Amino acid sequence: MSTPFPFTAVVGQDDLRLALLLNAVSPAVGGVLVRGEKGTAKSTAVRALSALLPEVDVVPGCRFSCDPAAPDASCPDGPHEPGPGARRPARMVELPVGASEDRLVGALDIERALAEGVKAFEPGLLADAHRGILYVDEVNLLHDHLVDLLLDAAAMGASYVEREGVSVRHAARFLLVGTMNPEEGELRPQLLDRFGLTVEVAASREPDQRVEVVRRRLAHDDDPAGFAARWAGEEAALRQRIVAARELLPQVRLGDAALRQIAATCAAFEVDGMRADIVMARTATALAAWAGRTDVLAEDVRQAALLALPHRRRRNPFDAPGLDEDKLDRTLEEFSGESPDDDPDPDGPGGPGGGGGQPAPDGGPQGDGGTAAQPEEAGEGGAPQASGAREQSAVRAAEPFRAKVLSVPGIGEGAAGRRSRARTEHGRTTGARRPQGALTKLHLAATVQAAAPHQRARGRSGPGLVIRRDDLRQAVREGHESNLVLFVVDASGSMAARQRMSAVKGAVLSLLLDAYQRRDKVGLVTFRGTSAEVALPPTSSVDAAAARLESLPTGGRTPLAAGLLKAHEVLRVERLRDPARRALLVVVTDGRATGGPEPVALAGRAARLLAADGVASVVVDCEAGPVRLGLAGQLAGELGGTAVTLDELRADSLAGLVRDVQGDRRAA
Repeated sequence: MSTPFPFTAVVGQDDLRLALLLNAVSPAVGGVLVRGEKGTAKSTAVRALSALLPEVDVVPGCRFSCDPAAPDASCPDGPHEPGPGARRPARMVELPVGASEDRLVGALDIERALAEGVKAFEPGLLADAHRGILYVDEVNLLHDHLVDLLLDAAAMGASYVEREGVSVRHAARFLLVGTMNPEEGELRPQLLDRFGLTVEVAASREPDQRVEVVRRRLAHDDDPAGFAARWAGEEAALRQRIVAARELLPQVRLGDAALRQIAATCAAFEVDGMRADIVMARTATALAAWAGRTDVLAEDVRQAALLALPHRRRRNPFDAPGLDEDKLDRTLEEFSGESPDDDPDPDGPGGPGGGGGQPAPDGGPQGDGGTAAQPEEAGEGGAPQASGAREQSAVRAAEPFRAKVLSVPGIGEGAAGRRSRARTEHGRTTGARRPQGALTKLHLAATVQAAAPHQRARGRSGPGLVIRRDDLRQAVREGHESNLVLFVVDASGSMAARQRMSAVKGAVLSLLLDAYQRRDKVGLVTFRGTSAEVALPPTSSVDAAAARLESLPTGGRTPLAAGLLKAHEVLRVERLRDPARRALLVVVTDGRATGGPEPVALAGRAARLLAADGVASVVVDCEAGPVRLGLAGQLAGELGGTAVTLDELRADSLAGLVRDVQGDRRAA
């Protein structure tokens, strides 16, 4: 087994270390979400925490880590007789992003349950994590159905496995810790709220701090055991401090003044629900215990707000997490008797001296390390165009709206999502088939029907069916998948009217919001002047697409063919990377094509190339004015797709609530 990097050897990252230690002191705080760029010691710090947790007493032989002082009455390995327990280290269980449902919650042997009436259950990761840490790296990439299971277990403190009326329940109380890179997509609000605290981490830009990071990392890689031995003293001291804080925690008093500050702060920042108030109260109490105090002070409330509120105050997916610290200080001052000049102690529990057991002050945070407007040669009418932001500056997007559902026709088999029809593990049952591999979803009626004709030959004598492996039938279910939504946006001079481009950006932003809610990947291709470019390669980060869209300038000719060909190239590469994920092409243009020889004919050929590949497409017609040429509709015909106007894109328009994009492949 490899030797983990010592927690006390992590350079800097005070907020990260403090948040993890507070959860070690008081697991009721509710876990930590660590957000930050790659290479910032997120996973290193989390894995190092498990070595600091106090050992736990468990019932000997129990696979579900029951506490001998209070065993779970519903434990599948129970009932447990009174007796001494066995002591073992607290576990840290890692949940892989691609884990199956059975791996997470456990697997029930359906064949034995039906034939023998025996609940043969193999525990999953939730059972392993009970009374320990459940760590999810890249938690924002976790499949939706696994997120649902995590939410249920976190809310109820138990895991349920239900298969055709046969159920198993066991306790599952764990410290949930997740790490994520926001560039790869955001979390669902329901899961985001389940994390008690959140911290943002970033790489230091100070050369001396970066040197210390590299020095320690290389020393550990060269001799892990020797490096850990050099930090053993600091690790032991920090472990003892955690134990002392746990013992002091029940004695900490949360006074009415601190409670009023907590309630006023949550109200001032308009967070949803009451979970934020409860988490802040528990965090402030843990901070006081960590500092060796029995009273919660204003500085504890302030630090608790900085850790517990940023991820709860986001009003939409494109809001950056964070708090206005001036507003926080004004709120705390208003509901306390302190002088305005009484600032929190910079060396208190949230400052550099109180957060992480760092022995050396010379360390620092760890780490590794918009598309600019390009000058155009000519405008729409051939006149020279000025380069830079003076005449082609970006305009703000109009207010987004609820967009119609645009879906890919046919039935796919891509990753679970909320857009197009697909065969999935979850959804309504549409049929049955023989299982391919392990049976996961039993189709009971089909199984009984397959077994019934053979009962006499199998010597059935009692009321129960005689079931064989060949009788089992897997339920075929239909749900929804996520798609790759590739936006191709016309940024040429014909779209440059500020009011018009603002409406166009508002429409695309609305579609991006819809893509976020439906768990899609998105990409952005823009064309203007003489060429097209990939402003954003396909990604799960809808935030990044919104940021690129906001800074998009306009001007120049309309190389429509270049935009379509660039989209064809992007889709070809993505098809190789992820063949199961179907694509939806959204072309936002007025349909005009200028620049170069035969621009209209070239655009038509590029559109037919996409249609020949079976790409489902929709053209958002941005043409304005009393006289309309209908060029966007012609482009949609060449693509084998559908054209909608900006007004028809709204979900509350009279054109209907759902429009399927009709591609060349009309799979029923």
